[in-house]
Amino acid sequence: MAEVKLAAEVRTNFGKGAARQTRREKKVPGVIYGHGAEPQHVAIDSHALMMALKTPNVLLRLDVDGKSALVIPKAVQREAIRGFLVHVDFLAVKKGEKVTVELPIQTEGELAPGGNLLEHILNTLPVEAEATHIPESVTVSIAGLDAGSSVLAKDITLPAGSSLAVDADAVVLQVVAAQAEAPAEEAAEAGEEAQA
Repeated sequence: MAEVKLAAEVRTNFGKGAARQTRREKKVPGVIYGHGAEPQHVAIDSHALMMALKTPNVLLRLDVDGKSALVIPKAVQREAIRGFLVHVDFLAVKKGEKVTVELPIQTEGELAPGGNLLEHILNTLPVEAEATHIPESVTVSIAGLDAGSSVLAKDITLPAGSSLAVDADAVVLQVVAAQAEAPAEEAAEAGEEAQA
């Protein structure tokens, strides 16, 4: 995974008013924490950060007052309606250090014929990976799965250097039988008879 370099400036004013002012300046307030150091309050250009966060579990190199900090986004708060960034917590990491991240789950292949539905029990898969080699996602084959089938966490092939951070027997995906339409038709007929 490539690093994304962003410029950040130290914030000295805190609270709601200061955070609003930072956002009016088209910057996002954030905090860098980790490794037992004092949390560092920063402000980052909102557009550049929004573009960087389009990549899941992106590795960021923040230039803060001439010092470089390697971080990953840990908690991203967005405005509920318009979705713009409100605040971001960053976790400081080092090369070789293991971190727990949530990988998006992608599926490939077609379910067995019959109109069955695929239900995502987990939308992301918690894994432990090296901070500088975080995979972007995991891919699961659903080819030929029939109703009643399920995919467990231990069934998923993880990228090299990653390990599960969830119970191996946790259900990730399951195939649900399509609902028959006959009961709905019977209910409609019963309604018509009642009206007659």
